[in-house]
Amino acid sequence: MTVTLNNFLRAGLISVLLLALPARAASDAPLLPEDAVALALAHSPALAARQSRADAMAAVPSQVGTMPDPTLSLNAINFPTDTFSSSQEAMTQQQIGIGLTLPFPGKLDLREQAADNEAQAAGQDVAEQRLMLARNVRSAWWNLFYLGRALDIVSRNQALLRQLNTIAETRYRTGQGMQSDVLLAQVELSKLLDRELALNTARHHQTVRLNALLGRAVATPVNLPREAATELPPIEDAATFLKLAQANRPLLASRRKLVEAAEARRGLAEKDYYPDFKLGMAYGFRNGNNLDGSSRADFATVTLGINLPLFAGSRQDKAVAQRHAERQQQEYELQDSQLQVGAQIEQALAEYHSAHNQTALFKTGLIPQAQQSVSAMRAAYQVNKVDFLNLVRAQITLYNYETQYWKALSGGWQALANLQAAVGVPLPATKENMHETQ
Repeated sequence: MTVTLNNFLRAGLISVLLLALPARAASDAPLLPEDAVALALAHSPALAARQSRADAMAAVPSQVGTMPDPTLSLNAINFPTDTFSSSQEAMTQQQIGIGLTLPFPGKLDLREQAADNEAQAAGQDVAEQRLMLARNVRSAWWNLFYLGRALDIVSRNQALLRQLNTIAETRYRTGQGMQSDVLLAQVELSKLLDRELALNTARHHQTVRLNALLGRAVATPVNLPREAATELPPIEDAATFLKLAQANRPLLASRRKLVEAAEARRGLAEKDYYPDFKLGMAYGFRNGNNLDGSSRADFATVTLGINLPLFAGSRQDKAVAQRHAERQQQEYELQDSQLQVGAQIEQALAEYHSAHNQTALFKTGLIPQAQQSVSAMRAAYQVNKVDFLNLVRAQITLYNYETQYWKALSGGWQALANLQAAVGVPLPATKENMHETQ
């Protein structure tokens, strides 16, 4: 019985482990930029809060555009206080009535129109938040990718400098080199160690930032691909992107809706010069008889009331002036947003073109030349034709070029992310293809 129970427990444990393996494998898969964006859009509390606000505002228009509820009244009128009899006095009645406030024609439509435009603006704010979140995620992802490549380059250069240090020590012990060469190699190794510490700190900060954007625990490990698309795609000119932004940027759409809402509220303020109506109807029941013995007739009452704008100078006039100023404010904010979007596009394009040119220069010119220089100097150093200082300088130059290349490439993709956010729609031919796990 014990053996059977133990076998059963083992089988259960193995089953649990086997079920856990696919989940672990999935969590270890490299995180691609688009996967990161999808995670952020699905789990961001800030985005969810903005969506809830938009949902709440979407429920407002029908409320403010609906007629006020009628009022029901039950009244006991003119009861004598000595007997409280309902038949003693002819004027005594028990009354039931209904009242209704009727806004001046057009007011409800304007209220609903203003609220509807504000609700649509809130919906566009959600779309804008999604764009900004996607941009920030891509920026953090590419910063983290660059830091990983920079750390790889530091590690590789540390190994090369250790080799050079070993060569320098050997030459110094055999009398073929100088102690200063050994000390120089050790100093450069220490510099690389300091650089490694700084890069690790920066990578930790970027990991925390990315995890926060993804809506998960900040200590969650982030596994990025080892390689990225190294060809920055060709893109259109500024005029094309400005045209796209005017048609697609949610920020501008939101501003336009707020202008329309402000215009509706200005029209509503002008309507307030006209009165609202209060309509009432009541039916009074009377008991008892008239002097001639006949039953007392019931009473029917109809009332009509209006509010009088007696203080228009200090109320309605000021309200119209207020709404006019608010509409101007929204117009100016729309104009400012249009200028800001144009500036964002121009800045992103300038950064992209700079990064594009830099990556091409490093990839096809500076890095191959620096690699050839290091190889030639290492061979020449072995036969005492180049001093150690120039060899180290050549290696450091190559290290700097390789690091700057990955920084420029990362900056180029970040500029594209900024451009896409500024335009408001995905850009063609900008998919970041990734492979090979880091």
